[in-house]
Amino acid sequence: MKKQKFQAPTGMHDILPSDQVFYRKVGRIAENLVDFYGFEKIDTPIVENAELFEKGTGLSTDVVQKQMYSFKTKGGDYLALRPEFTPGVVRAYIEHGMMNLPQPLKLWYLGPLFRYERPQAGRFRQFHQFGVEVIGEGNPAIDAQVIQIFYNLLQELKFRHLIVEVNSIGDNQCRPYYKKSISSYFKYREQQLCLDCKRRLRENPLRILDCKEEKCQRIINQAPQMVDYLCDQCKTHFKKLLEVLDDLNLPYHLNPLLVRGLDYYTKTVFEIWDDTEGGKALGAMVGGGRYDSLVKILGGKDTSACGGAAGLERIISELKARGVKPLEPQSRIFVAQLGDLAKRKTLGLVENFRKEGISIAESLGKDSLKTQLNRANKIGAEYSLIIGQKEALDGTVIVRDMHSGKQDIVRMEKVAKEMQRRLKK
Repeated sequence: MKKQKFQAPTGMHDILPSDQVFYRKVGRIAENLVDFYGFEKIDTPIVENAELFEKGTGLSTDVVQKQMYSFKTKGGDYLALRPEFTPGVVRAYIEHGMMNLPQPLKLWYLGPLFRYERPQAGRFRQFHQFGVEVIGEGNPAIDAQVIQIFYNLLQELKFRHLIVEVNSIGDNQCRPYYKKSISSYFKYREQQLCLDCKRRLRENPLRILDCKEEKCQRIINQAPQMVDYLCDQCKTHFKKLLEVLDDLNLPYHLNPLLVRGLDYYTKTVFEIWDDTEGGKALGAMVGGGRYDSLVKILGGKDTSACGGAAGLERIISELKARGVKPLEPQSRIFVAQLGDLAKRKTLGLVENFRKEGISIAESLGKDSLKTQLNRANKIGAEYSLIIGQKEALDGTVIVRDMHSGKQDIVRMEKVAKEMQRRLKK
C-alpha cells in the first residue's frame, strides 16, 4: 500500500519560523502606528453569515461570485469564511451599539482571510491583512489620515518608491449618471470585452473598470471618467482631500479609472503601489476608501466611514525579493550546562531571569560544552553562563565574557542581578 503524503491545500501555506520574523516585523510596526494614531483593536469571527458579504461586499463582485468560501452547516446555517474584514467590523459596530460611543470610532485589525483564487506570487487562498476603519466621520482629513498610516507603514519597511493612486467614484447622487454613460460606452464595444466583463456589463458596469485583461484595458483607457460626473458635494470632498495630501507631501497620482473591486465604496478610493518594475508586477500593496453607505446597508443609521487594508503576503514577498532580512532581537546571555543536575539547576535559573525580565537562551540537549558555546557565538551572545556538576553542587555559575574569554564565579542566587548590572554597563 502506497504511503499517503499529506501537503497543505492548494493556495494555503505554512508560515515557517524563518518567515515568522517578517510577519512579526510588519505586525510590530503596524501596531506601533495604530497606537500612536489612537486606534483600538477589534477581532471579528473568521466565520460569518454569508449574506453579510453578499449584501455588504456586493452580489456582483468577484469576491462574492467567484472567491468566497461559503457552506451550509449541519443545522442549515449559510456561512462563509471571511473574504474581507470591513463588513464584519461594521456588523460588530451595529450589533454592539458602538454608535453610542464617542465618534469617530477608530478600529484596527490583523488576521487571516480566505478567497478562492488562482495562487501566484504574494497571493494566496489564505492570506493575512492589517487594516484600519474609522466609523462616524465624513471629513476628508480622515481619508488622508488613513492613507498616511499605510504610507508610513511601507516607509518604515524601507519602501522608498511609493505612489498613492487616488480617485473619487462619487456617491448615490451622482454615480447613477456616470453608470448610465459608461454602460452606453461599453455596450457599443461589448464584443471586444472578455467574458467576465460581458457579465459585468449586465450586472454592474463599474466593475469593468477593475478588469486586468489586456484587451479590456485598451477599451477602459478610453472610457468616460467619473471625475467629470461628480456632484458638487463629492467634488468638494475630493478637492479637500487632495489639498490635505499636498500639505502632507504625500506623492499621489490621480487615476480616474480606479474603482476598487467592492460595491460599498463611495467618494474616495485609493491604492498604494511600489513604483518599481518588480513592485508594479506584484500589484497594489494597500487599498481602501470611503464607504458612507455600508452601515445603513447592513441595518444601521446613515454613518460616514473610511478604511483601508494591507496584504501582508504581498509586502513580505517584495521584502524577500529585495533580500531584506529582518533582524530579530537576540539573547545577550546563553546558559550552557553539563549533566542532569546542572540541567535541573538551569531550569530554575532560566525562571529567575524571566522574572527579572532578562532574555536568555539555552540548550537542554546532550550537546558538549564546545557545541553549546559555538551556539552562543552563533546567536551573538555577549556572556555565557556555564553550569557543570561542581557548580550545580556548589550553587555557583561560571560567567564567561564571550569577547575577552574572561571568567568569573558568581553565586547562583545572585547571577540574575549581576548580569542585569553588566548588561546595563
